[in-house]
Amino acid sequence: MLKSQLRKIYLRQQKQLSPVERKDKSAQIADLFFENFDLQKINFLHCFLPIEKFNEIDTNFIFQKIWRDFPRIETFAPRVNFQVDNIDNLKFAPETELVKNAWEIFEPARDVTIVTERIDLVLVPLLCFDSRGFRVGYGKGFYDRFLKNCCADCLKIGLSYFEPIRKISDAQEFDVPIDFCVTPEKIVNFK
Repeated sequence: MLKSQLRKIYLRQQKQLSPVERKDKSAQIADLFFENFDLQKINFLHCFLPIEKFNEIDTNFIFQKIWRDFPRIETFAPRVNFQVDNIDNLKFAPETELVKNAWEIFEPARDVTIVTERIDLVLVPLLCFDSRGFRVGYGKGFYDRFLKNCCADCLKIGLSYFEPIRKISDAQEFDVPIDFCVTPEKIVNFK
């Protein structure tokens, strides 16, 4: 199936989750993430902030546990820079004030950044993914461009409410596959 078709299907399914389902599934994803990944060698972690209107996975479960149990890990959140079509990594800590941008997406208010090449682990947003590790996002390509600039050994982990589909038929050579995906039920390994 084509990305455009999959995007419509999975965005609709994602938006149909009740607040309780969203919370439960987000907590299950966070639990599986911490149970299955060793964060001892991680210094800089980039994770998306959920877009509420799209009912995205609530990553606050992950941020809160990292801040509590792994305080040496510096956490960063994305800000899309539409002038140059890339993602900036903004420092995100417990005391960081969040503001909504023009697209109603929360992002850190301060401009404390890190270069993408220093990021050790990226938690990647997606609507669905296939058995090869390719993903369908919101269609602007920001994360594919961002992931290409990460260092070669940066761990790319998708977070998904849903199980993988067999194949995204129009995945391209410029699409960057993820290494793993965490769903509420399991970890899918593409390495």
